[in-house]
Amino acid sequence: MNYFKKILRFAAPYRKYGALNIFFNILYALFSALSFAALIPMLDVLFKPEEKVYVEPTYEGISNIKDYLKDYISYRVTDYSGGDDMKGLVLVIALVLVLFLLKNIFNYLAMYFITFLRNGVLKDVRNRMYEKIVHLPVSYFSEKRKGDVIARITSDVLEIQHSFLSILELIVREPLTILFTILVMFGISTKLTIFVFVFIPVAGMIISRIGKSLKRKSDRVQKEQGEFLSIVEETLGGLRVIKAFNAESKFFKTFKNSTSRFFKFSNSLLNRQNLASPTGEFLGILVIGVLLWFGGKMVLVDKTLDASSFIAYMGLAYNILTPAKAISKASYGVRKGNAAAERVLEVLESENPIKDAVDAHEKSDFITGINLRNVSFKYEEDYVLQDFNLKVEKGHTVALVGQSGSGKSTIANLVTRFYDVNEGEILIDGVNIKDISKKSLRGLMGLVTQDSILFNDSVKNNIALGKEDASEEEIIAAAKVANAHDFIMELPNGYDTNIGDSGNKLSGGQKQRLSIARAVLKNPPIMILDEATSALDTESERLVQDALEKMMQNRTSLVIAHRLSTIQNADSIVVLKKGKIVEQGTHEELMKSKKGYKKLVEMQSFSI
Repeated sequence: MNYFKKILRFAAPYRKYGALNIFFNILYALFSALSFAALIPMLDVLFKPEEKVYVEPTYEGISNIKDYLKDYISYRVTDYSGGDDMKGLVLVIALVLVLFLLKNIFNYLAMYFITFLRNGVLKDVRNRMYEKIVHLPVSYFSEKRKGDVIARITSDVLEIQHSFLSILELIVREPLTILFTILVMFGISTKLTIFVFVFIPVAGMIISRIGKSLKRKSDRVQKEQGEFLSIVEETLGGLRVIKAFNAESKFFKTFKNSTSRFFKFSNSLLNRQNLASPTGEFLGILVIGVLLWFGGKMVLVDKTLDASSFIAYMGLAYNILTPAKAISKASYGVRKGNAAAERVLEVLESENPIKDAVDAHEKSDFITGINLRNVSFKYEEDYVLQDFNLKVEKGHTVALVGQSGSGKSTIANLVTRFYDVNEGEILIDGVNIKDISKKSLRGLMGLVTQDSILFNDSVKNNIALGKEDASEEEIIAAAKVANAHDFIMELPNGYDTNIGDSGNKLSGGQKQRLSIARAVLKNPPIMILDEATSALDTESERLVQDALEKMMQNRTSLVIAHRLSTIQNADSIVVLKKGKIVEQGTHEELMKSKKGYKKLVEMQSFSI
């Protein structure tokens, strides 16, 4: 129930729809009971024409309300029909039809208004989840599979709507329908109603025993769904590699195993869930059967109940079955929804360890430089950087080189505050970056990575990602700096051409030049280039390198380089090994020292 309360907070903006739903549900429940009670005078007209009432009855208090209402309706029917039995029957049938019509109109209106609440909560939960996903740190998603996150924001949220939010439809309507029906039943026969209610707790106990394991079973289903969605996501992302290595059968086997587990878990869950309806219905009919026996005895033997009241009573008793079954089904839904809500709330309530300080200030300028002072950092157990120190002066280009795993990309991740240092501090203009708001910190930086991250949108919108209000002239100017304008103009629709999923309609060099154009348009004072040319062919590299050199003019640049030929003009080259600086200087200085850097250059020259 705790999960239900947390999800219910999202219903607050839609209170008015909830109030209207409750109002019409009350009317529905009332008319649901009255529509069956109205059958009594109709049956009396049919089966007891000799008991007509010709004198208007007198109201004698609440204790005689049942007899008063029965005699009053009979009097009105007799008075209207003027002795014509068929005319009286038509009147009573019209009364019953009107009551059933009103009942169904109120039912529709109640469902009409709850629809806005249910879908509104669904929309807001998804919006909040997406907002949380983009605000959570990069480290959160290195531990989660993308497919699992997608499953949570799609199927799990939908499960909440089907399970938890369906209770909102039942929370007023069904209990009130039962309550009003029971009141009318007590009005017809107290003895018979008390007898009926001996059986209800027994039925409830049997149904509740069936649903105890639903949450656990549902949790397994939802986790497995996240598993095979992850496999699909990985397959689509790595389709070329899968085909190149003839690994289709291997991936199909993995997917098939996952869907087989999903099949097994789903069958177990649905079979348990489906048991609720027939069990509830059989127990209800069992109660009706016992009721027929006991009530029939009251009519035929004891003569304490008239036949028309008993028939109406049976209709009312059956009228309890539908809401009782709905409540039973909803209780299963709550157990099933608990698992989905737990998975959704796990994301929504995840703490972001990389937070703005309470007094974090906005920084819009860059004056002196970047300083990494005694920085130590680890992703898990082992330190990637330890007591690391580095200064990057304003206007200078500092290149980081070294073997894979030496900590180059980690430095870029720490400076952009995708991760926080474990020890030490990173300063910009002498201010710890933890004291600068993340938004303004990243506003000072442009990032070009080895993998060109582009989106399924137009060329123009991809370039303008960091500056949404950019004019067309600014976008074209940025593209020209990035050596991208010429190939863009050759595309079918120029700057309005859609580049496909992840920019797959473009070559590697074209994608990288769009990434550079995006960084140029943002025009930040600090540029971080994370192996921006390592995945390109020689011709593309030349074009991209030319674009990078234009972009880095008069900027402070931190360049992580794989190809050493691209960073020979850097003001300072830092050689890393296992998270420590082993050499530092200009290209000429390091070549003269004949140590690690010279060997790396010669190895690359030889390999080329």
